[in-house]
Amino acid sequence: MIGVFDSGLGGLSVLAALIDALPRADFCYYADTAHVPYGNKSDELIQGRVLAIGEHLAERGCGLLVVACNTATATAVQALRAAHPGIPVVGVEPGIKPAAQETQSGRIAVLATEATANSQRLKHLIRDHAGHVEVFVEPCPGWATHVEMLQLDDPALAADVRARVEPLLDKGVDRIVLGCTHYSFLAPLLQEVVGNRAHLVDVADAVARQTHRMAGRLAHGSGRLLLHASAHPDHLHAALPRLNLGRLAARLG
Repeated sequence: MIGVFDSGLGGLSVLAALIDALPRADFCYYADTAHVPYGNKSDELIQGRVLAIGEHLAERGCGLLVVACNTATATAVQALRAAHPGIPVVGVEPGIKPAAQETQSGRIAVLATEATANSQRLKHLIRDHAGHVEVFVEPCPGWATHVEMLQLDDPALAADVRARVEPLLDKGVDRIVLGCTHYSFLAPLLQEVVGNRAHLVDVADAVARQTHRMAGRLAHGSGRLLLHASAHPDHLHAALPRLNLGRLAARLG
């Protein structure tokens, strides 16, 4: 079984890509909804939760872990790997590298939670992969919470998206990195603002390809999906159709 986890609903965007890439694999998805969102939490709390969830999934027999959360990856993936040296761990990091490689204007932007925006890991990604381009990092407080509350059509959210993204476009940004898995569910809203002025960069498919390479025998299961949450598990199940992921419900077992 492959374990996948996030602070809440955001990692479902990665889970969907994983199931597309590994249709016969068994998955256990864990949403830490008692502590969502991670983006405004301390590093100590995030690391503690990541280690606790990793232990929980390992005890359930997961032979590979996917940290489907940029904030958790930036803060705690190294600690998770150290705690479970025998279990491969795939993290999710903002697509700085492909954005920097593909930009035509030499200017890219990263939309991220506050924790990711301030993380050393993001700074290192920019240093290592985008030294030759100009990078604008835009913290987006509240966006993940809107997704968690399934308020995707909230006019206040739409106004905030426009207020944060339009200045980036005016600066000549032509690649916008979605630095939080929750933001994948805001792609239609973002696309309305971006139009043809820039491309959105999402790494869910890249994470799925990396997981496929590492899965080995775990790729061959019964196609079962388990959903768990640290609070309000009914909300997790009810969110699937609201996020256009109703196809995943057929796998629940």
